[in-house]
Amino acid sequence: MYKYLVIVESPAKAKTMERYFGSGYSVKATLGHIRDLPKNRMGVDIENGFEPEYSILPGRKDVVSQLQKAARGCDTVLLAADPDREGEAICWHLAEILKDSKVNVSRILFHEITKNAIRQALEQKLPLDEQKVDAQQTRRILDRLVGYSISPLLWKKVGRKLSAGRVQSIALRLICEREKEIRDFVPEEFWTITAHLKAQTPPPFKANLVKIDGRKAKIATGEQAESITADLKGADYILHGVKVRRKKRTPAPPFITSTLQQESFRANHFSVKKTMMVAQKLYEGMEIGTKGLVGLITYMRTDSVRISEDALSEARDYIQTAYSKAYLPEKPRAFKNKRKAQDAHEAIRPTSFDLPPEKVKAYLSADEFRLYSQIWNRFIASQMSAAQVEETEFDIRALKHQFKAKGEVIKFDGHLVLTPKKSDSPTLPTVETGERLELSQLESKQSFTQPPSRYSEGTLVKELEAKGIGRPSTYAPIIATIQGRDYVIKEKGRFIPTEVGIYVTDYLIQKFPDLMKFEFTARLEEQLDLISEGKKSRLEYLQSYYDMLQKDMEKAEQGEGVKKQGIPSEEICPECGKGLVIKEGRYGRFKACSGYPECTYKKSFDKKEPVVLEEKCPQCGAPLVQRQGRYGAFVACSDYPRCKYIKSEKKDTGIACPLKCGGTIVRKKTRKGKIFYGCSRYPGCKFATWDEPVPQPCPVCGREFVLRKNAVKGTSYLYCSDKECSFKQDVEPEKE
Repeated sequence: MYKYLVIVESPAKAKTMERYFGSGYSVKATLGHIRDLPKNRMGVDIENGFEPEYSILPGRKDVVSQLQKAARGCDTVLLAADPDREGEAICWHLAEILKDSKVNVSRILFHEITKNAIRQALEQKLPLDEQKVDAQQTRRILDRLVGYSISPLLWKKVGRKLSAGRVQSIALRLICEREKEIRDFVPEEFWTITAHLKAQTPPPFKANLVKIDGRKAKIATGEQAESITADLKGADYILHGVKVRRKKRTPAPPFITSTLQQESFRANHFSVKKTMMVAQKLYEGMEIGTKGLVGLITYMRTDSVRISEDALSEARDYIQTAYSKAYLPEKPRAFKNKRKAQDAHEAIRPTSFDLPPEKVKAYLSADEFRLYSQIWNRFIASQMSAAQVEETEFDIRALKHQFKAKGEVIKFDGHLVLTPKKSDSPTLPTVETGERLELSQLESKQSFTQPPSRYSEGTLVKELEAKGIGRPSTYAPIIATIQGRDYVIKEKGRFIPTEVGIYVTDYLIQKFPDLMKFEFTARLEEQLDLISEGKKSRLEYLQSYYDMLQKDMEKAEQGEGVKKQGIPSEEICPECGKGLVIKEGRYGRFKACSGYPECTYKKSFDKKEPVVLEEKCPQCGAPLVQRQGRYGAFVACSDYPRCKYIKSEKKDTGIACPLKCGGTIVRKKTRKGKIFYGCSRYPGCKFATWDEPVPQPCPVCGREFVLRKNAVKGTSYLYCSDKECSFKQDVEPEKE
């Protein structure tokens, strides 16, 4: 019998928290959300004030029964879900299902899983924040209104398996508009001229031509560049002036969710989803030797750069001890939040300053260590002294031409000791004004203006944040959705919209102009903030949004659409010259001639040309190629059918075989191309499974890993690799 029942979302979080509670506490997990709107219908009573209809999620009924039973056997239930809108909503749903248990229910909030944070939370029990719950429910209802109104329209007018989303469609619009900018871009030729010079003292240096006759140097053709270099070859190069400036480079603020996602993508090439998964582990708790489970970072979903006074004090003590007083500014640094930031949470920071990265490296995976090191270095650097940089600029004259050379020297590294930046600025020699310089080489180079770059995950997140669209916690599922719908493909880490993605975007802009405006979607986030602050009525906003949506829906319903004739493609039919269209078939999309039935040409939508690899065939020496087959990509000999070599792909997951044979689980393919997982010691060990091993311990029995099984209806679930263990958990589809 327990006096207190503490309920959290994650088994890992529950396991870490158990260390900090006494014998009168029981900690249990919900495994995420326990209730949601129904999957097969709208689930919103529009006529009755947009009242949502909630039901217990599949796979959560046993969890709910266990929680209700546990609640009846205690005095007080403490709801300890994450400190954000989603966490508050989980707590509200828990309170609703525990009403019949007739038990006292309180909310506790903490932003890091440490003994002090939990002690303070227990001393400050709170009621549920109904306004925050209202804001979360408003967002969920809005997503349902948009998805269940526009998506069926797309199926009816355009094609099957298409969807629209409140933020998803805006993110896709950004990608499509960038692609159109790239296609419409006309490169312009320009030339640069660089002088390689020597002074009386080393080192030699380069100077760029910046002005001719006092005007900015614009060299459009090779003939102009040749004429200028001919004049300059015999000219005297005189140092006309030297400017020396001392500059301070202050550190960046500690990470918030979006900047962590961006920097992790840039430095580690982690996807947004992977960054959040690794950060979640660091937050919920890692096994650190004799210390046991330790939550290494504060809550990772935040858009505030605020830092607690205790953390500031501890960080300053660490800097003075680990470095020196010179690296410590006189006062703690304070950073300003953006206007729209919610200040409920601190910035992302380490929870303990006794655990620098090198001290915990042995207990973390490579990915966990890299992300923890980034968070640690960024936070500590944010409280260090500014770097002192000396910039030098030379003004060099040759006839009517003016050259400039810039260099810099770091006089004091300050925070750069932890966050070094690459610099292309060279070190310039010590010179005197009026000194004559020696020309060793004159270099002219042709260049062309470049189109804007396609979005990567990092730059897309940055653009969404800059426009105030969505929340960082939603970016990962949004990116997954637009890829899953085949609206975009990723090539060399950059998003390229497909013809389907471009057509759907243009269609939505035409039919739903208000919903597809960046400003409108950004204002929605502001409205949700006002609802969470009690400054705006949920019902009033939902009604105005729904009225506008219905008005656009009525117009969009008119007209035939393109479902029958197919989505227009830019490709031309090779047989008759008419345009190709994208159609839906029994086995997915394909391209066909718009002149059907007169012309019956068609080709697979997903068929790709073989990619020639540098690797040689081990049987005949011909180059290997990557081909697209019925079961996905594979590598084979380019001299097929004379040589029928196919490369066997065995991808080691690094997970130990559950039969304890010393082998690891390897990803393999059958002769027909179907993927399965087996032991690397085959045929010595015959362990095999169709289901994907997931490198996370079973929350029930602690086995090394669990498996992901894909069910027939498209859902999937996790189950334990030990057949005697009863663990089973549904994996919910990611939502916007």
